[in-house]
Amino acid sequence: MVPADQGGGVMRADLLAEPVAGLAEALAAVEAFDRALTSGLLRPDAADLAELAGAVAATPLAGAVAEAADKAVAGAAGEDHFTALAAARTAVLGAVHDALVNRIAEATGQPAIGENTDTPGGAYAVNLLAAARSWLCDLARSGWRGIDHDLVSGASQVVSAMLPDPALRRLAVLLDGFAAELAASCPGSALERVPVRRWADLWTRGMLLAVPGAAATPVTGTATGRLLPLGVDVQEHATAVQAQVHAVLEPAGRGEPRLVRASASVPKPDTVVGAGLWQLLRPHLSLLSAAGEGLSMELTGMPITAEGDLVWSDEHARPGEPAEAFTTARVVLPSATAPATAPLDRHPARIAVPVFLEGYTARSDDDGLTFTATGHDLAVDADRIPAASPLTAEAVAASHACIGLLRWDAGSFHLQPLAVETTKRKKAVAVHAGAWAGGTTDKAGAKAEKAATDATTALSERAGRLLRG
Repeated sequence: MVPADQGGGVMRADLLAEPVAGLAEALAAVEAFDRALTSGLLRPDAADLAELAGAVAATPLAGAVAEAADKAVAGAAGEDHFTALAAARTAVLGAVHDALVNRIAEATGQPAIGENTDTPGGAYAVNLLAAARSWLCDLARSGWRGIDHDLVSGASQVVSAMLPDPALRRLAVLLDGFAAELAASCPGSALERVPVRRWADLWTRGMLLAVPGAAATPVTGTATGRLLPLGVDVQEHATAVQAQVHAVLEPAGRGEPRLVRASASVPKPDTVVGAGLWQLLRPHLSLLSAAGEGLSMELTGMPITAEGDLVWSDEHARPGEPAEAFTTARVVLPSATAPATAPLDRHPARIAVPVFLEGYTARSDDDGLTFTATGHDLAVDADRIPAASPLTAEAVAASHACIGLLRWDAGSFHLQPLAVETTKRKKAVAVHAGAWAGGTTDKAGAKAEKAATDATTALSERAGRLLRG
């Protein structure tokens, strides 16, 4: 859906709707293991584990997973066996991820994603990782139906010991959030509905991150050139918020453009909502202001990982010339190379590929918002539009061009809008999800910013009194 005369090709929307070979079978194997994990891996159904073992029978994991399945069915599985099963589940979902990303590349005509050959490494606290694995193994044996407060509370000491260590913080935060969800659902035997896939994802990721060295994410190089923002993705929870800027990097020396990301995550009071979130995030990522103001950034020696994540440091960046996101999307995005994906991040839920669409028609009905192009539908995930922006579902429905993230959920592709071009008073205007990132004169946004300032000031004063007391 990018006109060829503007530097792009036509998106094959039909390919996004076609089944991917082997996808259903791979997901069925994952679902079988998740069923077993729900009831517990002390003595699971042999058929469920056999299905997962069969899915990796032609891989180097075959022997270890077959042994792990047999041991679990016999009630004799240990830590190594549970780790093997977690690795098998991750490998199968990784294959699903790769198949879907390749389908996106085929449909959009964008360059294929490269492979990540990095080997994790680094220092780690063996005793704390062992404690984390022990707790996760106890969870696996009990299953989600068998959890209780005594079992779940076992994570608290491990998390407390891990949090001060930056190298372990990634795993610590995952375990902390996972334990909080489980604690809110105890006892498991009384649950009407178990979030099977989500809890299995968290358990699997925790098991593998607790393997010594697996969580290391080394910086692999530096980036120098012009950074052209495409849009801002905001993810908000009651006590935390993250902003992730998706952009195209034009390397100095006329290298091939590449897709990159830069993120900032901060804790927040639950009273800070809407546009007030930006004042919490701005001090941690100056790129947000540039994106909100429509500016490029000039980078010099900015640290960057092999996965395309900029390790942001203001000393390596300065504001550049104006850069209109839709111009970047039309002219540069079609030739931008996507970064590799880290092995543990190869999961369908993590797919978020920047794309540009135009020439579609939009409709809203009971099933939600849908774009239709060349006779094929693409669902629009309007629920992901942040409240901290002027972008609304109504603006998306009235649009004629869109920059968004192509995601995959519940068996189909969805589009998360980051920005749209629409018509207001007979003039074409662009509306961005990150338009307020650098500040706003919008009445509603300014009011939310002031409320956030008042709330954070009051909380700071209260915290100061508590500390003095």
